[in-house]
Amino acid sequence: MQTVPVDQIPSYVGKELGVSDWLTVDQDRINAFADATLDHQFIHVDPEAAKLTPWGTTIAHGFLTLSLIPHLTSEIGIKPEGTLMVINYGSDKVRFLEPVRVGSRVRARVVLADATEKGPGRFLFKTQITVEIQENEKPALVAETLMLSITEVPT
Repeated sequence: MQTVPVDQIPSYVGKELGVSDWLTVDQDRINAFADATLDHQFIHVDPEAAKLTPWGTTIAHGFLTLSLIPHLTSEIGIKPEGTLMVINYGSDKVRFLEPVRVGSRVRARVVLADATEKGPGRFLFKTQITVEIQENEKPALVAETLMLSITEVPT
């Protein structure tokens, strides 16, 4: 993540901040997510039954793909000089556009949509994140995510 002077933050709005490396979504990851969320629907965990679906194989949970965003974007983005921490502030919009088939590789493309000073030492960053699937024209998802950068501890 790139550190920038506060007065330069507005110049990044509307610009692509970067693209992550590819990550393979394998059946072990899908199964672990199913165990963690108690969502064992056959389209995720039963390869034989999933062969009969339109996708012909198991697919990742949409929320699994969404949950990969922090990892995929960990090295992408900007933060103000003096940042003590950056915390997840939520999402404004998430759309699942294409299922991620087992064995697919995904990556994140990040655009800074907005940066708002929320008070002394606090910046709210809205990013447009597209999770792409290798060799697939349609992305897995698009999301507007919010991160709060804190440069001062409230007194």
